Amino acid sequence: MSIKQLAQALGLSTSTVSRALNGYTDVNALTRTRVKEMADAMGYRPDAGARRLVRGNTDAIGIVYSAAVENLGNPQFLDMADGLGERLEREHQDLLLAVAKNETELEIYERLFRGGRVDAVIVPNTRVQDPRVDFLLENNYPFVGYGRTADCAHYSWLDFDNDLGSQLAVEHLLALGHTRIAYVHAPLELNFAFQRHRGYISTLKTAGVECPPGYCIGGVNDRRSGLNAVAQVLALSPRPTAVLVDNNLGGVGLIRGLMDAKLRVGQDISVVVHGDIPQDTLLTGLDVTTVTQPTPQTTGFALAEMVMKVLRDPEGGPYQLLRQPALQVGTSTGPAA
Repeated sequence: MSIKQLAQALGLSTSTVSRALNGYTDVNALTRTRVKEMADAMGYRPDAGARRLVRGNTDAIGIVYSAAVENLGNPQFLDMADGLGERLEREHQDLLLAVAKNETELEIYERLFRGGRVDAVIVPNTRVQDPRVDFLLENNYPFVGYGRTADCAHYSWLDFDNDLGSQLAVEHLLALGHTRIAYVHAPLELNFAFQRHRGYISTLKTAGVECPPGYCIGGVNDRRSGLNAVAQVLALSPRPTAVLVDNNLGGVGLIRGLMDAKLRVGQDISVVVHGDIPQDTLLTGLDVTTVTQPTPQTTGFALAEMVMKVLRDPEGGPYQLLRQPALQVGTSTGPAA
């Protein structure tokens, strides 16, 4: 099935069919829908080589993950990537994943674009001040931030209201009578961690509750560091009656450590975790109270749609979407002892 045969079947010109398949807005929405439905029904698939020659595009979207910061084994990332790849596939786009150490990230971005390997990239786990975003803006490379930076007005991004997430968690614990609330967090140069920490501090301040020295424990972004943080939490004086953890893997490790220390989570000490707890985590009999976000798969869908807008209608941007959190109350929180 060639595009010429598809155009003949539709009674349209090949150029109109081509532009409709590629989502150009100069073809009306009804015609675009009709063309795509006929293409699906007739089993049409565009010739990737021909598309690259005609359009100068690679039909690939890149995402560079830093092995020094991110955890590729995090089910939330894998579910997001699954949704992202599935939605891009409908647009005949491939998802290219590159893994880098922090010191080589900019080199990889430059190589991806200068080597003609990608049409655009998604920048995950943005920093408060992010040289990757500065580099992409300076070189006019198309991208979408999976998260924001301190100055985020001039580019496209998808993010979550992290300040509000911490506010919901702290207000829940305060309502249960907790005033000694420790905070365990990822490195604060990561913007999500900075925002969640800010929400924690500001909510305590609004309630007139102090945060004693040592109650904020940093450097926790995986299970092992969460497990190691337990000793610091239990050594605090006065000992906290509740803990808020700003990421799901750190939360799993911390809860595991508290259980190993023979503490009854939800009774002896309460715990709230930002993010969904992986289903394969062995926290027997415990339903963790979490700050939940829209599902990672739908987030992947939204990122794919946003990056296609950046490519097809760059003048219409920047495209920005702030998604809202919710508190899911489980058995890991209870009244203050």
